[in-house]
Parts: sequence; structure tokens; C-alpha cells
Amino acid sequence: MSVRRIGRAVVVLAVAACFSGSASSQQSSRIARVTLYPGSAAIERAGAVSAGSGTLEMSGLPASFDLRTLRVEASPGIRVGEVSVQDVGRAEALSGREAELEAKIQALNDDKAALEVDVKTAELVRDYLASLRARPGGEGDKAHPVAVDPKAIPAVIEALRRGGGDAYGQIQRIAIKKRAIDKQVAALQRDLARLRTGTRDARTLVIGYAASRAGEVRASYQVTNAGWKPVYRAALDSSSSRVELERQATIMQRTGEDWRGVALRLSTGQPRAAQIVDPSTWQLVIRPPVAQAGLLYNEARSPAPAAAPEQRAAKAVRSDEAERIVAQFETQYATEFEVPGQVDLPADGRQVNVSLATQTIPVKQRIRVVPRGDAAAMVTAEAELPEGVWIPGDAQLYRDGAYIGSTFWNAQAKEKLVLPFGRDDRIQVATNRTKNRTGSGGLIGQKNERQIADLYIVTSRHKVPVELLVLEASPVAVSDQISVDAAFEPKPKLTDWEDKRGVVAWEQPLLPGETLKFVADYTIRYPKEAVVIGLP
Repeated sequence: MSVRRIGRAVVVLAVAACFSGSASSQQSSRIARVTLYPGSAAIERAGAVSAGSGTLEMSGLPASFDLRTLRVEASPGIRVGEVSVQDVGRAEALSGREAELEAKIQALNDDKAALEVDVKTAELVRDYLASLRARPGGEGDKAHPVAVDPKAIPAVIEALRRGGGDAYGQIQRIAIKKRAIDKQVAALQRDLARLRTGTRDARTLVIGYAASRAGEVRASYQVTNAGWKPVYRAALDSSSSRVELERQATIMQRTGEDWRGVALRLSTGQPRAAQIVDPSTWQLVIRPPVAQAGLLYNEARSPAPAAAPEQRAAKAVRSDEAERIVAQFETQYATEFEVPGQVDLPADGRQVNVSLATQTIPVKQRIRVVPRGDAAAMVTAEAELPEGVWIPGDAQLYRDGAYIGSTFWNAQAKEKLVLPFGRDDRIQVATNRTKNRTGSGGLIGQKNERQIADLYIVTSRHKVPVELLVLEASPVAVSDQISVDAAFEPKPKLTDWEDKRGVVAWEQPLLPGETLKFVADYTIRYPKEAVVIGLP
């Protein structure tokens, strides 16, 4: 080789080396951090890159995430260039649990196929023996007669009996095995259907970068098939008037890929659409009587308006357990919890419970009685609402160590913490109707008059004093043609209790063995020709 050719070869190799170093392609990425919200999750992937320019491929991402939420960042000294997204179809399962179930189903189907071979072999023997049985005495067909020694007939018959029994027994045993396999396959297919995300497509991110030093490139995106919901545990110690309130979280994910060794954070905030709402003009218009009557008729027949998103979420919301110390952070708009260590969470939809925080709260115990609604007395605990954001969720209730039931606690519905802790069977409540009269009143009897009076008797069988709260919902007139005169004995301490119109409250101590009486007397007047809905 000449010196000129050797020089050209060196130049070509040098140029190739330069391109390979400045435009390298790397395909390693991992899920580094997950922030779970109620009903969604923010996933952050990270990939290590070396100094130079090149591309980083993050493959195996679920194709169901919203591309509008994609965000790519990098460590200092790394500049992110072009980002492209490609959706590809996959034949294999996205999660390890899904692949495991598919492998088990395939293995069982293979076993079933092997049994089919055994069935066909046994059927072949059976059919051959049946053909021999169809020729008694060992006779062949008319064209080809077969001579059989009469002394061999007993041996032939015994061979047919044994061979037939073996063949038919084998067919029956295989049928039983096939039924058992079918049951196992059906159960595995049900499990597989529960954890499948409905898509086999995967998404690949190709990120261009230029790095002056080694570091990480991070990509974050939002998914909706993962999240957490709150679960509360409230334990009342009646002797010390304290409630131990534990905040728990039930987490799950069905994103299609297992989370292995990720840093997990839970947030009470939720990504919501940011839209500004402007007030509209409030107009009052008098409609003609006919049109107004039609409007009222249509309104009466129209369905009730849809509940607000918060109300729908409140109605909708009605293993392994990690006992760890969780760090709690209060931001301006949310409460967040950092689960310590690395978390593994498979994509099979299983629910994992995590204890987030526990605090002891001094409370005021009261015995609540609503005699017009329920004759049972209820133990309640009231306190100032704890700091932080408390998402509505189910609360498991305990009183003095005994489980008494559960309730749906919506902390946003009241200004205080109010929890029920079961019935108080040492408080007896009786209701007596002392007046019940219907007549006429007003000038020359132009109005109907309805008068009722109820006597509520509350007796304590406790050995210690208790705080009593008696609530009475008195009738409220929504028309000027209806008048209500109310008389109470004793006089209630509160009217329009908790801003509820017409609800009065008696609050006072109830001593051991003491009996208290409360009277609610109502006189309701309305036009004679009117029909009043809600009359007692």
C-alpha cells in the first residue's frame, strides 16, 4: 500500500471516530420518581448521558399518557435539542405480571394439547378393539375369513376386556384433567383481563442533547390510570377526650409497566384545567303567566342538575402494608408526603396501603340527639380542623379500642372536625305528641290552622356528666301565605344552628340519672284552598 493510500485510510478512521463520539446513541432510562395524585400520577424518567452530543432513547413508555404533559429537562451543562415521539406496536406484555400470567396460560394450553394427543391415541386403541368386537368368533369379512382356534377365544375376550378398560379409563382420566386445566385457564384469564390496560402500544422518546459534561436527561409526563385515595382511622379515648387520627393512603397503578425502585411522593393536589371564570349579568325578567306556567312545568319535569365534580368524587369514593415513617410537607396549595426508601409497585392494579401520618387531637365529646329523626343518641367528637389539606375519604372509627363502624368524612363540608363514634345506649330518648289539632282560624275562619306539639324526654344512665346537644328542625315557610308560630320550652340556645334555617339547638350538661324535657310547639296557618306540602 502506498503512503498516499495509508494517509487516506487514517483520515477516514479519524473522521469516523469523531462522528461516533459526537453523535452517540444511548437507550438506557429508568423511572426515577413518581408523584401520585388522587386519580393521576406524574412519572419522571431519567437517563444518564456522557459528554458530547448524541441522542437518548427512552423506550417502553405506555402510549396512553398525554403528550401535552410531556416535559424534558437536563442537568447543568446539558442542552436538550430535538425531542421526537414514536408509537410502536408490541406483541409482548408491557408489565412483568402480565407476562407471567400469559406464560402460565400458554403452559396450560400446551399441557392441554399434549392431553389431546393422549386422547387420540386412546381413541385409536378403543376403535381397534371395537372393530374386533364387531367380528365375533374372530371372523373376518366374507371375502377374507379368519380362522381362530376356539381354545384362544377366552384369551382374546380377556385381552379385549383389559384393553378396552384401559382405553376408556384413559379417555375419562384425560377428560377430568382437561376440565381442571380449563378452570385454571379461566381464572388466569380473568386476572389477566383485570390488569390489562387495553392497549399493547408503547411509546419511545428520542431526545437529542449536547453535553459539556456527563449528567442526566429527565422526561416527565402525566398518566391517569394510577393514583391514590385517602383512608382515615380515628380512635376515640373517651376517658381522656382525645382522638388519634391516622392518615393512610391506598395506592395502585395500571400504567402497563411495573415500577421498580422508584422514589414515591403523594400529593393532595390534583392537576386541573386552568380556566378563568368571569361572572355573567344577573337579570330578573317577568314572564307572561302562560309562559311562566309552562316554564314551571318544564322545570318540574326536567332532571336534577348534575352534581359538582367534588360531589361526584365524594359519592364515587366509598395486601401489602408498609409501616414506615413518611415525611410530610405543607405547600401553599397542597399537603405532600414523601415515602422513605425505594418503592416497588407492580402494574397489576393491586392496592397497597401506606400509613402517612398520625396525630393526637383533644376533642369535645357530646351526645347528639335528633328526636324527630332518630330516637338513638350518638356520641360525637368535635375539634378544630387539623392543619393541611384533607381529601374526602372513608374513615374507620374506634371507640375505646372497639371497632364501631365506618363513615365517609368530608373535611371540606364543615369548619370543624366532627366525627360520629356510635350510639350511646346509656341515653334514653322518648317522644310524645302532646298536641295534634287541625281547624280554622283568622278572620271569619278564612285560614286553615294546624297545631302540633312534641315533648322530648332525655334520661341519662351514665355515672358521669355528659354534654347534651338536642337538635330540632322546625317548619319553615317559603311562601308569604303561610305563617308559622313556634314556641320552645326551654328556650333554645342556638337558632339557625350551623347556618341551617329553622334548626334550633339545646346545649346543656346532663347529670348522672338526670331527666331533661324539651317542648316544641308549632301553629301553622295557610289559606283554606291551598294544599301545603310538608305538613306534619
